[in-house]
Amino acid sequence: MPEAIDLLKTRRSVKPIELSGPGPTPEQIATLLTVASRVPDHGKLTPWRFIVFEGDARLKAGEKIAEIFKLNRPDATPDQVEMEGKRLARAPLVIAVVSRAGPHVKIPEWEQVLSAGAAATSLVFAAHALGFAANWLTEWYAYDRRVLDALGLAPNEKIAGFVHIGRTTKASEDRPRPPLHDIVSRYGAG
Repeated sequence: MPEAIDLLKTRRSVKPIELSGPGPTPEQIATLLTVASRVPDHGKLTPWRFIVFEGDARLKAGEKIAEIFKLNRPDATPDQVEMEGKRLARAPLVIAVVSRAGPHVKIPEWEQVLSAGAAATSLVFAAHALGFAANWLTEWYAYDRRVLDALGLAPNEKIAGFVHIGRTTKASEDRPRPPLHDIVSRYGAG
């Protein structure tokens, strides 16, 4: 499976501002979500869900983000408020990965949170496999309870990330990666 290995080795994050259209088709979005939902999930709890922001819905959600930004920062300039309102419009498609981790008699919450992270990771890799670029972000609005409420999250839900997906407008350079000897140890060695 060298093609799959090469795919995994060449994934890069691309800044949302460098993403353009056309975005994924409805069929491609269904593929992205199908792949993202096939992740390790101890106990089959499905401790995550997805919110798709495309078309005008990106700006509609952005209006709510801008309103709350202005409440948080009454001294913000109109340009700053406008910029916040366009956060979800930087890429043609944004998919929020929502963590629904909660108490369970057998499955620790930590494992449920990791499953949501795995869903976000799979979403990013699936976008790359389909020829798109992506970036998994959490910015201030991912942690603001008023924004989460405005986007329809339940009180027990949190944003694991907003995955921005589109076509890259320029080649993405790889960032330095840590050498394996700095991040890998072998139990019982030496």
